[in-house]
Formats: sequence, C-alpha cells, structure tokens
Amino acid sequence: MNKFDVAVIGGGAAGLACAVSLLRGNKNLKICIAEACDRLGKKLAATGNGQGNISNTEMDISHYHGGNLKLAEDIACKDSYAGAKLFDCLFSADEKGRIYPAGKQASALCDSLINALNFYGGAEIMTGSAVSEIAETKEGFSVCAGKKVLFADFVVFCVGGKAQKQFGTDGSAYAIVEKFGHKTTPLFPSIVQLRTDISHIKSLKGIRVDCVVTALVEGRAAVKVRGDVIFTDYGVSGNAVFSVSSYIAGKTGAELSIEFLPDFAAEEIERCISAKQKYGWKRDEVLSGLLHNQLGRAVIRRANSDKPSEIAGMLKDFRLKVTGTLGFDYAQVTKGGIEMSGITDELESRFVKNLFFAGEVLDIDGDCGGYNLQWAFTGGKRVADAILKRV
Repeated sequence: MNKFDVAVIGGGAAGLACAVSLLRGNKNLKICIAEACDRLGKKLAATGNGQGNISNTEMDISHYHGGNLKLAEDIACKDSYAGAKLFDCLFSADEKGRIYPAGKQASALCDSLINALNFYGGAEIMTGSAVSEIAETKEGFSVCAGKKVLFADFVVFCVGGKAQKQFGTDGSAYAIVEKFGHKTTPLFPSIVQLRTDISHIKSLKGIRVDCVVTALVEGRAAVKVRGDVIFTDYGVSGNAVFSVSSYIAGKTGAELSIEFLPDFAAEEIERCISAKQKYGWKRDEVLSGLLHNQLGRAVIRRANSDKPSEIAGMLKDFRLKVTGTLGFDYAQVTKGGIEMSGITDELESRFVKNLFFAGEVLDIDGDCGGYNLQWAFTGGKRVADAILKRV
C-alpha cells in the first residue's frame, strides 16, 4: 500500500517549500509529492522572466490582497529573505527592491529545491499525476493521483490557481476540497496585460515608455506605479501595467491615467513647447525630443490644441478606458481562491483536521515584484512547521 506521512498535492513553489522544510525538520518522514505537470517547479522556473524574482525588500501588507491580510502579514511580511533561506544560493536586490538569485536564473531555484529533496531521500515524486479526489479515511486520507491511490496522515493542498494552464493549473482543483465545506471566491486574472480602448494608440504598437500609471476605479485612484508601459494592438502591457492590474481585477468602470515624462513638471514641458512654437516647429512635432515621435504625435492629436498648457496636460494625464484583460492564459497569478474564513492561522482546514493549504490556491494574492512567491514559500514553511509539531 502506498502509505505516506504527508501527501503534498502540487509540486510548485509552495509544495516544494513545504516538502523541503518537512524533511529538514524530520528526515525520517515519508513524503509524496503529486504533480500534474511532467516536472516539478515548472512555473517557478519561469518566474521573473526566467530570472527568479522571489521576494521584495519592501515586504509590506499593502502589496497583498485577499480575505485575511492580517494572517498574510504575519506569514509573509516579517522577513523579506524568509523564502530565500530555502535555497543554497546567494541573493541580492535590484534598485526596485526585487530580490533575485545572484545568477539571475530561476531554473537554479528549482534545482536547489530538488537537490534538497534528493539529499534527504524521503520524498517520492509523482509527476504527470493530477489529483482527482481526496477522501477521509479512518486513519487519515486517501488520494487519487493519476492512476494510483495514495494514503497519508496529512495532506497539503497547494495546487495553484487558475492562471497559466500550461503549468497544470486550470482552476478545476478547487472542487476537490469544496466537498469538505470550503468555498471558492470569484476568480480573476491578475498581473496580466490589459485590454483598453485603442482608438488613441493605434499607431503606437511596440513602443515602450517609462511613465507613471495610475489605476482609476470609478474615478478614484486605486494605485500609482512607475515603470514600463508597452503599447500593443489590444491595449497595454509592461511591468507598470502588471503592477496595477491587481487593483483593477474584477472591477468595472476602470481607467488608466498615464503620466509621460514623470521627471519633469508640466510647467517645464509647457516652456519647451512654447519655445518650439516660437521657432516655427510644426504642430505635430512640438514634442519631438521629449517623447518618441509617434507617441508625441498621438498626444498632440488627442489634445487637439495648440495651447502648450493643454498639450502638457494631456501628456501628464493620458487616459485609457480599460475594457478587460488577456485572461487567465496570460495572467501570472489568480486573484481569489479558497475562502480564508475556512482556514486557521496554521493554514489548516477548519472543517477537516490535518488538511492544509498553501500558496496561490488560497484567497491571497500579491502585487508584481516577488510578493506571490514570498507568500508561497513562507506559507509552505508555515504548514511544515505545523505538521512537524504533530508528528
């Protein structure tokens, strides 16, 4: 009989963090990791554009969203480098506070965790084994994983969310635990490209610009972020867009206010435009040298004015109506998940003893910049600590 102390469902960031932490705490534990994909850590290996942005020096609860932010703060926000301690790597932060391995290679993070599992030798790895059912037994749990049935004293449910189904996460796994009484909140794609009204940006496809983006929901500013915006044929992309998308997910009446040239006051820009007009520059060229020429012309066309103040005003508040996102297939994270009201401070089910949760499957999500992996790693560690106390 396939009997284990702990069955970890999902071999992503949270599952690997939990398994490694368990074996470091008790090398005699018998653990199984059931993973739907053909290898462990597939999504982790792609994080941070393949460079492995695992956390952030600004680890503040204001960067998280969801159902129990007090618990998220207690787990994720005490130590920016808490997740980094799982790895045999060196880490450093860039100018924006994003924490990366020194080698800037996310696949090395997977290698480090898998090597740790191999060193302790207590984990049976089952890839290509999607879990279809978990049931309570007299002695613990039975788990249907692929074509096998496993038995375990503890189950850790860290199957991810609905984003990026190429990593084995299509949202179907929530139903496995809903039969125990758990509820799933509405789900939305987050850290994702945004569809917008494109009538004013048709000529800008492929242009990348450093700017400040403010997400407006029903006219009120939800968040302001500085970073890159990339104009596309459907709307906008870039790290600034990813960062604000968390605040727009599931909302109606959203707009983006884009501020170009954030390092210059509107008055400086007005003076520059006035000087160009004085020296005979054509109307559609008065922003030449300030912005990419095509972008400058788009701002001038939309301002539809020769007044420097109105051109500068449009440049500082270029509005785009948000019409949607590119959806879960393109989203990095799922907003929403298993309701936190059914979860204890140890991330255990309030309905079923010894059933634990960690990572994206829960109704906690973070901003772009390493916050979601920090939540996954520290959540996996929190669960491991709770189980080690009971073994």
